[in-house]
Amino acid sequence: MEGAIAVNPRALVDFTGDAAFHRLRTSGRRREAIARAAGFTGGATPSVVDATAGLGRDAFVLAALGSQVTLIERSPAMHAELDAALTRALGDPEVAAVAARMTLMHGDSRTILAGLHADVVLVDPMHPPRRKSALVKQEMRITRELVGDDPDALETLRAAIACARKRVVLKWPAREDLPLGWPRPSHAIPGKVVRFDVFMISPGAASVSAP
Repeated sequence: MEGAIAVNPRALVDFTGDAAFHRLRTSGRRREAIARAAGFTGGATPSVVDATAGLGRDAFVLAALGSQVTLIERSPAMHAELDAALTRALGDPEVAAVAARMTLMHGDSRTILAGLHADVVLVDPMHPPRRKSALVKQEMRITRELVGDDPDALETLRAAIACARKRVVLKWPAREDLPLGWPRPSHAIPGKVVRFDVFMISPGAASVSAP
């Protein structure tokens, strides 16, 4: 095992810094891959549950598009940092309206999702470390240090499919196949580093339909 690293999550979990403002000002917003995967088309603004909140960045983008977003994080350390970041954001007039649309919950999504309803559920399990960027590699190491691995990712995905009204979005490494035994997505929104596998939900049933 590599030597211990100094974990400074506040450097990563931040909705008021330059990186967050840059993302809001320069992104394609509804043209972004995650927005298209989540169904932000034709003026639709779905409600979202981020079942694996992590650093909260995807949830922040979707909330900035107008969605009510519920974030679930089971790591006590990461939840605490998300909570602090949201508190800071609520006090910043530039992003307070976005933060007000974000509701944070602490616990295991496999249990919590059973009591929630949303148009879209986002699942972003821990990915294998990326090796092309030292910065991204460091972020992944710090995040993994805080939240650990996700050996129960398939169970979380199944809970998400049972919860979502319209679709589940699984964020996955662009060049990696889903493990054997996992449900097949209806379609995918590709990207250079990650892709978004979309599972369309059959009306009135917790099952996956064709796109």
